[in-house]
Amino acid sequence: MLVVGLTGGIATGKSTVSNLLKSRQIPVIDADVLAREVVQPGTKGLTQIIAYFGSEVLFPDGTLDRKKLGTIIFNNEVKRKKLNSIVHPAVRRAILWNVFWCWLRGEKLCVVDVPLLIEGGLWKWMGKVVVVYCSADIQLQRLMTRDNSSREDASARLNSQLPITQKVEYADIVLDNSGTLQDLEQQVHSCIVKLERTAGWSWKLSWLFPPFALVSMLWTLGWRFAKRSRQRSRRPFEGI
Repeated sequence: MLVVGLTGGIATGKSTVSNLLKSRQIPVIDADVLAREVVQPGTKGLTQIIAYFGSEVLFPDGTLDRKKLGTIIFNNEVKRKKLNSIVHPAVRRAILWNVFWCWLRGEKLCVVDVPLLIEGGLWKWMGKVVVVYCSADIQLQRLMTRDNSSREDASARLNSQLPITQKVEYADIVLDNSGTLQDLEQQVHSCIVKLERTAGWSWKLSWLFPPFALVSMLWTLGWRFAKRSRQRSRRPFEGI
């Protein structure tokens, strides 16, 4: 089974691409959805958050008050890292479990939708990486329109993220969402064709003969490591 990482920048249209893939019956594993699930009442993640941050980060019904927690960690690097150390491993385990179920169902490919795919290093575990791109100017205008924010606020949010041009360097396939929805739909269709062609017949062999899947995974990791080394030699990237 081909595991595809999908990412992009804020307001580049990643969610639109994700929905287009779902509409074409491509299984999509959404890291944002999993991040909410791993901190639901009764989970180990929420228990750890309460132990560190206190019960004041909860609503009266026992669910997590994300806005309040976000305020606490916004300007506190130590607390932000602590929260990440709780949530990120749980999300990775949930992603792995969902990928396993896709493989068990005999899926030809699955897409893992992760906003911080590059920054978090998960791209190395993907068979292919798809990046949704648009120009910085279009990205800024879309963000201002979407959130009804000022140019200054929107620029600050964009500047706090890894530039989309750097994410493109890690892509096997780039979807340019600078045009119309129809243009994007055509690109998504072409992307699916390429991915299914890449999956070829080997996905059946991986499903029927698990050791082959392990060999394929090790080959992918080796290829990703070599690609990472070449990129580091061109431009060092902090956080990877």
